[in-house]
Amino acid sequence: MPGPNPVSYPCTDWHTAPVTNTLDAPDTPTGPGRPAALVSAADLPGLRRRTSAVLIGSQILGGLGVPIGIALAPVLATEVSGSEALSGLAPTASVTGTALLSLPLAALMTARGRRPGLVLAYLIGALGAGLVVLSTLVESFPLLLLGMAGFGAGSSANLQARFAAADLAEPDRRGRAISTVIWATTIGSVLGPNIAAPVGHVFRGSAISEQAGPFVFAAGIFLLAAVVVGVLLRPDPLLTARALAPQGDESRAGRSLRAGVAAVRASPMARLALVTVAVSHTAMVSIMVMTPVDLGHHGAGLQLIGLVISGHIAGMYAFSPVMGWLSDRFGRLAVIGLAVGLLSCAALLAGTAGASHGRTAAGLFMLGLGWSAGLVAGSALLTDSVPQAARAAVQGLSDLTMNTAAGIGGAVAGVIVARASYGWLNVAGACLLLPMATLALRRALARPAAPASSHDL
Repeated sequence: MPGPNPVSYPCTDWHTAPVTNTLDAPDTPTGPGRPAALVSAADLPGLRRRTSAVLIGSQILGGLGVPIGIALAPVLATEVSGSEALSGLAPTASVTGTALLSLPLAALMTARGRRPGLVLAYLIGALGAGLVVLSTLVESFPLLLLGMAGFGAGSSANLQARFAAADLAEPDRRGRAISTVIWATTIGSVLGPNIAAPVGHVFRGSAISEQAGPFVFAAGIFLLAAVVVGVLLRPDPLLTARALAPQGDESRAGRSLRAGVAAVRASPMARLALVTVAVSHTAMVSIMVMTPVDLGHHGAGLQLIGLVISGHIAGMYAFSPVMGWLSDRFGRLAVIGLAVGLLSCAALLAGTAGASHGRTAAGLFMLGLGWSAGLVAGSALLTDSVPQAARAAVQGLSDLTMNTAAGIGGAVAGVIVARASYGWLNVAGACLLLPMATLALRRALARPAAPASSHDL
């Protein structure tokens, strides 16, 4: 493969020649219910464009719904429970739901393909949003937490969509395919919180409160996303990629979650990818969630806090195509190194900002950029580094790990700030990067002496 960093990719020759597909699954590469199909190299560009367009559309819809929960969950928790001390449990329940649902959804995708898994995730998210609304009507705090846990499935769908974009992508364009879907989240993330208030006003005077009203909207958005994926994501990208893989039909045992864990253990690059995604996400969440508190302690108002967080979100999503291009052009390891540098600089800027709101804003923007670099490069490397059959299971394991770690990190962050300071929280965030940097450096130093295998990029 031409380029500055030639490597041997697994399963990279399936896009060069016609392959007969004899999948018994309901969806085959040319449509549902077809027992056999011929897919040629000429068909693949169109399939890639169609798949990308559907995923971008569903990602925009999901991005409209998910931020509503992030913005309003603490408010509803206070309203339903009557205690501000319990307000943090609602977003925690959402993160927990995202993590716990990662493996079951991955198992479904492994067995049946991306489309059923994504549809189910959006449906569970819609059900969760409905339970949140119901909890405000019956004033049940446990029901609210259950609803927020289900609502977290919307986040699971958005996360899994990035891997669906990589299923049919050429190996040297996987980073860009993943980053394009991540970028689409920008639109929903910006619009979602801003339309919450107008949507809430629609329910003024009704039994549903203005704070709960946006969850009705979120439920409808998730249902629409499920319809878009269910109707338009055909052929299923994962099933198509499997059918076109040169190794042919593989046993179901090779697609199990146990096989996914074994695939990660067998590949140093897969382990690095898993650590990269988990550490980047945990460092970002831990610092981000406590930044509004620190800004408030230094006299910042809600408008300024909102601007800082908006800049952070822009760093996370708006520049992801740049990270995808860099990952494909210069290699995954180079961009993982960039992620370490950006996240370290972010911790330094934010941790030493004190009353300098501009410095805090710069640190949070850089924190978003570092997260984007780590997520895009780590996700692409993870897809590159494991066999085709085990990919969906490994990707579900990745999302479980990153969300569990981030949930723990977010909870510990509050303790660190309460016991020490926001500055020490940033020191802790920087220390989290050490294993990621160490593994990346070891793999970079090992490559000249030992050329990458088909599973080590």
